[in-house]
Amino acid sequence: MSAIAELNELVSKMNENPEHIKNEKNRIFQVNLVQYGPLQMIIQDGRVLIKEGQAEQPEVILHLNEENFSKLLKDQLNTTVAFMTGGLKVEGKMGLALKLQDIVKKYQ
Repeated sequence: MSAIAELNELVSKMNENPEHIKNEKNRIFQVNLVQYGPLQMIIQDGRVLIKEGQAEQPEVILHLNEENFSKLLKDQLNTTVAFMTGGLKVEGKMGLALKLQDIVKKYQ
């Protein structure tokens, strides 16, 4: 399964059971995938929407390849090691990158 399909599956889980995101502030996370370009994950009013491209101004941008993004979505990526070895680059609010990882963990 591609990372895009995995992301769509995760978003479906989140929207079907929004208990872990219902109190989240409205946020825009962007993932720049080497193979696909930018994808935005928008959390707004307890719902999640995915947009291709950079439609909105993100608060944090993650740069990684599809393999590492897939691992992130499955909570199998050691983000510290990936960050230290260049497999993950973060622009913007580092705390929000960690927040995204925390949200993903709750839906595993």
